[in-house]
Amino acid sequence: MTKAVTPPEPEHEINLREALEERYLAYALSTIMHRALPDVRDGLKPVHRRVLFAMRQLKLDPGSGFKKSARVVGDVIGRYHPHGDQSVYDALVRLAQSFSVRYPLVDGQGNFGNVDGDNAAAMRYTEARLTEVAAQLLNGIDEDTVDFRETYDGEDSEPTVLPGAFPQLLANGAAGIAVGMATSIPPHNAAELCDAALYLIKHPNAKTEKLVEFVKGPDFPTGGIIVEPRAAILEAYETGRGGFRVRARWEQEELPRGGYQIVVTEIPYQVQKSKLVEKIAELLQARKLPLLEDVRDESAEEIRLVLVPKARTVDPAHLMESLFRTTELENRFPLNMNVLSAGQVPGVMSLRGALRAWLEHRKVVLVRRSNFRLDKIEKRLEVLEGYLKAYLNLDEVIRIIRQEDEPKPALIRKFKLTDNQAEAILNMRLRSLRKLEEMEIRGEHKELSAEQKTLKSLVKSEDKQWAHVAEEIKEVKALFGPKTDLGKRRTIFSDAPAIEFHAIEAMIEKEPVTVICSKKGWIRALKGHLAADADVKYKEGDGPRFIIHAETTDKILLFATDGRFYTLSADKLPGGRGNGEPVRLMIDLDESHDVVELFVHQPGRKLIVASHEGNGFVVPEDEVVAMRRAGKQVLNTTGTDEAVACAVVQGSHVATIGENRKLLIFPIKEVNEMTRGKGVRLQRYADGGLADVKTFNLKEGLTVYDKGGRSRTHTDLKDWVGARAQAGRLPPKGFTSERKFGGPFGAV
Repeated sequence: MTKAVTPPEPEHEINLREALEERYLAYALSTIMHRALPDVRDGLKPVHRRVLFAMRQLKLDPGSGFKKSARVVGDVIGRYHPHGDQSVYDALVRLAQSFSVRYPLVDGQGNFGNVDGDNAAAMRYTEARLTEVAAQLLNGIDEDTVDFRETYDGEDSEPTVLPGAFPQLLANGAAGIAVGMATSIPPHNAAELCDAALYLIKHPNAKTEKLVEFVKGPDFPTGGIIVEPRAAILEAYETGRGGFRVRARWEQEELPRGGYQIVVTEIPYQVQKSKLVEKIAELLQARKLPLLEDVRDESAEEIRLVLVPKARTVDPAHLMESLFRTTELENRFPLNMNVLSAGQVPGVMSLRGALRAWLEHRKVVLVRRSNFRLDKIEKRLEVLEGYLKAYLNLDEVIRIIRQEDEPKPALIRKFKLTDNQAEAILNMRLRSLRKLEEMEIRGEHKELSAEQKTLKSLVKSEDKQWAHVAEEIKEVKALFGPKTDLGKRRTIFSDAPAIEFHAIEAMIEKEPVTVICSKKGWIRALKGHLAADADVKYKEGDGPRFIIHAETTDKILLFATDGRFYTLSADKLPGGRGNGEPVRLMIDLDESHDVVELFVHQPGRKLIVASHEGNGFVVPEDEVVAMRRAGKQVLNTTGTDEAVACAVVQGSHVATIGENRKLLIFPIKEVNEMTRGKGVRLQRYADGGLADVKTFNLKEGLTVYDKGGRSRTHTDLKDWVGARAQAGRLPPKGFTSERKFGGPFGAV
């Protein structure tokens, strides 16, 4: 018997670009909507919402017993969330960690990890149930307060959002990375959020400045100290973007014989204690913490990191400031309030916008709950009215039931009952026919009628709705207010002490070093001051470019073609072993830009900087120092123009030489002094641009250097002296053929 062959599917030509765009867009939308961003109404991502709903379906209420976490995870992935079990368990674990979420939503029993970064036990060992906070989020979910949708397999239904009586979004925060967007919301104090929401109900047009009087800033579960300026906090809450500098909390413990030690009791949010201690130990070993002698972790249930100073004479504030600058004892928590509005549209919200969205959701929940209750009351009153008719005609009702073959239609015709009333009368038990039951029915009817009147009035009046929402918020505040252990504010506010960085650097051991930067940008610091002809090895294909003598206490300034100055600490440069490290790892220098000059910072000096187009100005050297990876923009360039020269101002005149080898000399007083800008035209070119710039004393002559380091001084320069912005002329005889003045930085 020949088996029938199914004909192949017809082939269709598709545009690969369009197909990829369509599929990637679908993936991006799925990531944004169903994975990474929280809903502004209940503050939850889908996986967290499904975990809580599944636990409620398992009746894991706060007062009930615990169930294995594996049972919860099984229900979540089997009924609602078809993803990996480990990812769902990780989400459940985080909801139970008091050091990860400010107000835990899951009450965990067993090993749920710790602040050191240790993982939780396997899901078969741990148990879980809901907390009171989660109960508030789920309260009223069975009363038609939110919409439900089919689950992925169509066999069940799940809520699209939770009723959310608790301000989850801001109270516990959120973090996630989607496609092309991300969210980062720090946790806040629930009582402060309730106060701000109550004020917003009374004053719908309240500005952020007023709301920040209630919500002073984040309240991290691990405590700490926020040292962000008030103006920056206000701007962050106004725009929905910003950040908060958080420092560890510490105290000074006195020891015998005049000694002391620092004890850190709280560390910044999301910093793993074990990695923090390892990092401090590594810096100690690398001799980059000159004020610190030792670090010990004496933590038990409470955090206790002991920091031992190098000597009793070390100022504690200086010691901590050095650690804040170099370790995660201070970090910055970003604010990017990117959320789903009404579960559909992603966007960045301000503090006011997020609170307003939560309040609007609570109002919708209240109205839907009231309508649900009204429908229940209406059906119950209908039944009670039927009961009352039956009691008034009890003998006739009994007769009809006993004698009629179809008593239901007979009762409907005789007493003008509805179908529901007739069905309820027929289902009555004989014990309900006593006189006391009739009195109870009349009492219930009266109570329900009064409640119905109140609810109808509530549904019709927006003012009453807001008043009721306010009462609900006050109840939440009472549950999680500052008088409760969970509600007390943990993070405090302070100003960072005004300690000059050089006060800390003064404690660094002063040693001579030779800073070497190769042509390809690899930098290192060798011990001692090496001779010019010292044998220094480089990577294959690389060679020397900058070799400068410095001290470990010096700052090294780097001027780049992007017009920025970058500051490096000599004591933090990699040692002499190997070829060093790429300087781009230490600063944010783009690959398209290169180093122009590298030199030791000397306070009080002035520099002249210039671009390829021949523009430049004088800048005080103190103004270019900035201990930031991003450096400090000084010389502005546009288009293809870039910075090409930097020299110390040491003399009365400026010498410029172009790529066309034309030399121009003019007085330094013709160049403006600025801190940032494009500057003025130094020399004009028909083609090409500026090659180098130098300052010198005209009376002493201009000294130039060739590639071999040999120098020659030119004194008869009157033919080349002119005014700024002239073209200049070819240099005198004997002038180096190089288009550079050469020599050490600042040499005259």
